[in-house]
Amino acid sequence: MSLDVSPQLLAEAENGEVREEDFVATVRASLPYAYDLVARLTAELQDGSAEFADNRTPPPSERERGQLLRALSSDAIRGCLERHFGVALAFQNCHRVAVFRPGARGGAVHSRFTSPRAQLLNQSPELRDC
Repeated sequence: MSLDVSPQLLAEAENGEVREEDFVATVRASLPYAYDLVARLTAELQDGSAEFADNRTPPPSERERGQLLRALSSDAIRGCLERHFGVALAFQNCHRVAVFRPGARGGAVHSRFTSPRAQLLNQSPELRDC
């Protein structure tokens, strides 16, 4: 399961819309590695002048890798993280996540990062089964 959903939040979802902050709190509690990684990268982006901040360090275990994959493969979770942190996320492999300023989406640097060429150049035998 991707998220640990409280019975109260599940009941709210069954009865209508869920408040964004409640969903963010659930994502943060359920996927702490992914949440903290996006938070760290966002702080790096805001503190610097680079066009993006990215992670090149593999997660410490398969558990954390799974959290990251679940967070970025779900449109709802990924969108929630983007809105909450005010960034555009890009993802190349099982751990290379990048945060961009929202206005950078579709720009030259973002397009280069998300291009097939960049994807191919970012491959290695160690990442084959990640």
